[in-house]
Amino acid sequence: MTKAKFLFCEDVIVSFELSGHSGAGEEGTDIVCSAVSSAVYMAANTILEIMKIEAEAEVTEGYFEFTMNLEDARKSKVITDGLYLHLSELEGQYPNNLKLERGVFDA
Repeated sequence: MTKAKFLFCEDVIVSFELSGHSGAGEEGTDIVCSAVSSAVYMAANTILEIMKIEAEAEVTEGYFEFTMNLEDARKSKVITDGLYLHLSELEGQYPNNLKLERGVFDA
């Protein structure tokens, strides 16, 4: 199962972390993993490359973490809110493969 944890400061997502594999299919044909990965990379690349916002990112096999300061998180709120909505809809369709969590960011 893929776990996606979103950390909020006020009503703003300042960090998101994804870990694990969804297990919805074999590697290379897993539609849940593909959908999640595509959405996460689009959000992160839009923030980093299009909006030119600096963030800390860590990517390894089966793990992705992305963190911004509060000011920059406010600027990219529409992107991160869209990512959260997209992943929550996927969670509703694939509850055995994707789990979202909400938390409070500890600065």
